[in-house]
Amino acid sequence: MARGWESKDVEAQVESGQAPKGHYGNNSKTADELRREQERKDLQLSRIRIAHDLEFATNPNHRKSLEAALAHLDKKISDLS
Repeated sequence: MARGWESKDVEAQVESGQAPKGHYGNNSKTADELRREQERKDLQLSRIRIAHDLEFATNPNHRKSLEAALAHLDKKISDLS
């Protein structure tokens, strides 16, 4: 079965992501540091989304839930720092 150009493009992107960085600098971060950095970015994005939702929440129970989620994310972010 013939493969479409989309799957070939995705395959090329995956392969380029796994390729060594080359002359763009010395990537001296360990796998654990990279994982923690990515986790911190993910938590920060979640925090932005929840803070935005909190701005427009009107139901007191929903606001309380969002505030608890925000506090939880803040704690996790501080633990990673």
